[in-house]
Amino acid sequence: MNLYEILKPLLFRLDAEAAHHFAIGGLETAPPFLLRAIFGDAPMLERRVCGLKFRNPVGLAAGMDKNAVALPAWEAMGFGFAEVGTLTAKAQPGNPQPRLFRYPELQALINRMGFNNHGADVVAARLDRLKASGRWPRIPVGINLGKSKVTELADAPADYLHSYRALLPYGDYFVVNVSSPNTPGLRELQDKDALAGIVRTLRDHDAAKPLFVKIAPDLNPPQLDAILALVESENISGLIATNTTLDHSAIPQGRDETGGLSGAPLRCRANEVVRILCAGTRRPVIASGGIMSGEDARARFAAGAALVQIYTGFVYRGPALIREIART
Repeated sequence: MNLYEILKPLLFRLDAEAAHHFAIGGLETAPPFLLRAIFGDAPMLERRVCGLKFRNPVGLAAGMDKNAVALPAWEAMGFGFAEVGTLTAKAQPGNPQPRLFRYPELQALINRMGFNNHGADVVAARLDRLKASGRWPRIPVGINLGKSKVTELADAPADYLHSYRALLPYGDYFVVNVSSPNTPGLRELQDKDALAGIVRTLRDHDAAKPLFVKIAPDLNPPQLDAILALVESENISGLIATNTTLDHSAIPQGRDETGGLSGAPLRCRANEVVRILCAGTRRPVIASGGIMSGEDARARFAAGAALVQIYTGFVYRGPALIREIART
């Protein structure tokens, strides 16, 4: 019996954000041995990327565990790696509620969360306590960094550096998130010069750990070419493709909401971006966006992706999706 299929109707009776908090709260307190007993042994399909060992290529995407409260649970459920955040230098409440919306018939979500998080310093202290407890997961942990809303774009490098410096001891790899549509002006930082300034600032402080950049699916071909050129010139470890999209053409009239769209409607565009990026660089691309099945993951691997991440697919499918992908 798939436990998630029993719990899902109950969770979907709740408001989407309330269900999210309920699930994260449960995973924060659930003993990992119990989760392993419920969901079975973790699937094994080892990959090595950027010097890191992944027991399988299926990761948790940023946005699910914003404040890094449930790391042992993600390992216990079978993920090959987990990415926490997005974290910002300053704690922030995010945008007004409601800000998370389900479209079950489309297998989609729209969110305008706005990087709600406890702030880099608070989360660094939490991760330090987790390490000291001996409960640190045995899978790679990625840390996704964003810009604080109150920080001017010109000051973005220093803002990212504050978070990077605080969290550096705890991440196996780091991600510069300049592609969320829910922080005003953030996507302007995908401009080659602006992004180069952020990357150089972080690299000048410490270049030992892999550094990825997460990009939007809405970039045009010249913008993607500029990103690829930057990857080479700044020795960026790899790319994560993609974040949510502003293309809401799949949403029925009268039901649209402001924010980034994720899930099945993003499938084709995200796969196309992965294909373009993988054709343009030998550096690893982590595919994220529209991965709702093993078949979707196979398409990303066929396009050249080294690893995949799931969020919306996990909301709709639960831990069974991890195993389905790992069997591909």
